[in-house]
Amino acid sequence: MLKFTSLLALWSIGSLAGAASAQEDCPATGEPIIAHSGDTVGKEQLYNDINMYVTGNTSDIGVLYLTDVFGIQLAENKLLADSFGRAGYITVAPDMFNGTPAPGDIDGSQPDFNVTQFLAEHGPEVTDPIIATAIDFLRTELGVQKVVATGYCFGGRYTFRVLSEGNGVSVGFAAHPSLLEDAEISAITGPASIAAADGDSMTPPERRSQIEALLLEAGQPYSLALYGGTQHGFGVRANISDPQQKFGKEEAFFQAIRWFNAWA
Repeated sequence: MLKFTSLLALWSIGSLAGAASAQEDCPATGEPIIAHSGDTVGKEQLYNDINMYVTGNTSDIGVLYLTDVFGIQLAENKLLADSFGRAGYITVAPDMFNGTPAPGDIDGSQPDFNVTQFLAEHGPEVTDPIIATAIDFLRTELGVQKVVATGYCFGGRYTFRVLSEGNGVSVGFAAHPSLLEDAEISAITGPASIAAADGDSMTPPERRSQIEALLLEAGQPYSLALYGGTQHGFGVRANISDPQQKFGKEEAFFQAIRWFNAWA
């Protein structure tokens, strides 16, 4: 069993000293690892009737990329998955919504989007088997020895679900996870890291404190980083013309990479 470690990092954008990390380059190309725009470089592949976005070169450790409600159809999700690929991890993002992602975020900001119906149609009984198929694809088709998970918003909850006993994931990272239940946090059996937004209406300060306490009680290595000047969704859909949001998105990405490098 991993030695218990607890880390709580409360990072404010007031200091941009760490911004240099966003300039880290891919050793193979000399280009920045993280991309916010441009062409995607992965490919879509069907496996057991589930569409997968696959990116990166063969590696012993594979990243399971669990999207927000906008799915793999959102260019920013593919670009971020590509960034994990450039960081050295073969990465797979399953289409968790069977080609029909949400037309808006689940924070209620789009009045004509029936959030309740969408979530009812995509609960764990539907989503868990899709993710299990992606894990099987990583192991049997791509030959990875270990699977780590990175999840965003809707997908952040499932990072914790797959990090429980017997689900095949060793290490997890989640940015602004939504709908996360206490029991799902308590059930983790591997290291977990969270990137949180100080302006996330879906995870207010009191809920962050509860999550931190549950992580501590779970007895696994953990970290929780709070990014100032950010809102729900910043890990994928930050407004990169805003220096605070751009820093938050990039630093959250490198938070995930450092976490995987340390614990996988």
